Amino acid sequence: MSRPLCNHYAALLSSSAAAGGRDGARVPGAVHCLVLRTLPHPPPTYVLNHLLTAYARSGRLPLARRLFDAMPDPNLFTRNALLSALAHARLLPDMDRLFASMPQRDAVSYNALIAGFSRAGAPARAAGAYRALLREEAVMDGARVRPSRITMSGMVMAASALGDRALGRQVHCQIMRLGFGAYAFTGSPLVDMYAKMGLIGDAKRVFDEMVVKNVVIYNTMITGLLRCKMVEEARGVFEAMVDRDSITWTTMVTGLTQNGLQSEALDVFRRMRAEGVGIDQYTFGSILTACGALAASEEGKQIHAYTIRTLYDGNIFVGSALVDMYSKCRSIRLAEAVFRRMTCKNIISWTAMIVGYGQNGCGEEAVRVFSEMQRDGIKPDDFTLGSVISSCANLASLEEGAQFHCMALVSGLRPYITVSNALVTLYGKCGSIEDAHRLFDEMPFHDQVSYTALVSGYAQFGKAKETIDLFEKMLLKGVKPDGVTFIGVLSACSRSGLVEKGRSYFHSMQQDHGIVPLVDHYTCMIDLYSRSGRLKEAEEFIRQMPRCPDAIGWATLLSACRLRGDMEIGKWAAENLLKTDPQNPASYVLLCSMHASKGEWSEVALLRRGMRDRQVKKEPGCSWIKYKNKVHIFSADDQSHPFSGTIYEKLQWLNSKMAEEGYKPDVSSVLHDVADAEKVHMLSNHSEKLAIAFGLIFVPEEMPIRVVKNLRVCVDCHNATKFISKITGRDILVRDAVRFHKFSNGICSCGDFW
Repeated sequence: MSRPLCNHYAALLSSSAAAGGRDGARVPGAVHCLVLRTLPHPPPTYVLNHLLTAYARSGRLPLARRLFDAMPDPNLFTRNALLSALAHARLLPDMDRLFASMPQRDAVSYNALIAGFSRAGAPARAAGAYRALLREEAVMDGARVRPSRITMSGMVMAASALGDRALGRQVHCQIMRLGFGAYAFTGSPLVDMYAKMGLIGDAKRVFDEMVVKNVVIYNTMITGLLRCKMVEEARGVFEAMVDRDSITWTTMVTGLTQNGLQSEALDVFRRMRAEGVGIDQYTFGSILTACGALAASEEGKQIHAYTIRTLYDGNIFVGSALVDMYSKCRSIRLAEAVFRRMTCKNIISWTAMIVGYGQNGCGEEAVRVFSEMQRDGIKPDDFTLGSVISSCANLASLEEGAQFHCMALVSGLRPYITVSNALVTLYGKCGSIEDAHRLFDEMPFHDQVSYTALVSGYAQFGKAKETIDLFEKMLLKGVKPDGVTFIGVLSACSRSGLVEKGRSYFHSMQQDHGIVPLVDHYTCMIDLYSRSGRLKEAEEFIRQMPRCPDAIGWATLLSACRLRGDMEIGKWAAENLLKTDPQNPASYVLLCSMHASKGEWSEVALLRRGMRDRQVKKEPGCSWIKYKNKVHIFSADDQSHPFSGTIYEKLQWLNSKMAEEGYKPDVSSVLHDVADAEKVHMLSNHSEKLAIAFGLIFVPEEMPIRVVKNLRVCVDCHNATKFISKITGRDILVRDAVRFHKFSNGICSCGDFW
């Protein structure tokens, strides 16, 4: 009777091991009790082997190990079962010990060992185990231990993980010698391995030599071709397929998106839906990424609706992709609504929301959500921390950014290049260029972003020599610059009057680096000619441009015409600025300034009437300073501040001290037909002067005063701040709409060229 009973127990255990789940976890314990009660002791080894396998597959490894230790006569199957369980659990030391103690081994033993090393991220040790297999001298049933298809498939994956082309080719040769070349089980990993190594020709050869191809090997070939940017070839393989599964379609959607062909990805997605193919979270994630890249909010909303109908809107992966899509479509409130509805959030969800706020200029909200994430017990990774530091950089909030710098040091995330690059950007944008360079020097590795961050930082300060030296060092190190890097270099040349150098870099950008100029590059060149007074050359450059300048480009030329008094080119620039952006007040304001400087007040009145008729409003100037985590905002003649009386007293004291030092107000920027005394009074209460006076009163003497202004600083305020820095002995940093100014001991870092 015991033999049929043993077979019955073995069958129960086999089915439970295959079923898995909650029932699969309960059955082994119940059967184990029956075995102990109904079978003679010790039970047959093959029954205990089934029991050990069932325990291991149900995730109850401690019970499996206890059973193994109690078995009086374990055989090869027993040891292989436990070895596989240890490999699956990535317990490498225990796996090593068991393997070393085995009196005999077969291909299954080595397969378990190789799989364990590969799963634990140790492909080099997997390769070592394979070499040991080839040297194995043990005899099993009269034959040497030989690799199986499973062995060779595992070794292909190990070679792929190592990126070892020589090993990969050796394994391929072994596969052919053993007669496994025709099997899709080994062919598919070979195609994947060669594609990942960049040997797409070899991958295609393996694919073509396969007599029988299943959908898996087709999918692998398409993935490899798309990874190597061979879109047309991938499309050819896709169209040649008779049977396609959801993975095939998702692979095409993802690959086209990653290759910048988002519109084609949407077309494939529409075909996928038309053919009634099931759509999963990965398909939704890829197509939403495509919508975000295209800023296709309408298509994104339709897909969002479809996720709701198919009950995928609650999926954490899809939810995160929706947040990212709406953020890139500049619909930050919709992104926020999706985020708030998510019942379960992970680090990817939180990061998507933080990055979204940063992309949409909502830096304060990004910092707030980061704090909320911490309260929820989610630890930031390098990308999350780098993103919130970038938001602080865009806010020019050095205090909060410095706190995140401390967090990076404490958490051990500081060495990650995403965090280091964000910190270099932070200190550069906040005017602490020395700290930015120190952090840059501490980095063990620099990429394109690292160099660009520091180049842009120096460019904002107008430090052309440092910018150019760093850029040349970047080229010598073999780091390829991008368009943003060249914007920094061209800006530095512009702000330092290096016309020939800037022109040389502009041509090099196109001819040596293959970068097609964008509107920002053309604006830098217009600025380069205009600042240096070469207005005719600026005009000729604009006429030769493949496209018209944007509003910033025309305003740049018009501003230079105002400074140089060139009414002819100024009117041409103003007319084109009005065509490009009719509601932009710059054309009116700058023309008013030009006429006012010549005393042509009737023309000024006409321009102001035109502004009123067209309802064009000039953005009011304001300046702000941060003190004790509170932002203090000032406008011209502002008396709303609680300490207004003290601030004006300080300003009056400064005015008298400046007069003693030889300061004379520059009234040229006052566009009103009033007496000079009234003009002087209007200048004395400009917003940046009020903010600086506040800083002198409250900011400790050992700290620099940091002021931000929304407009370009006027000539008089620039001159006055130089005097204030000399009188008080304080360093004053002013970040206006154009650049950073560091005033120290009566000198500005811009060299009076801004």
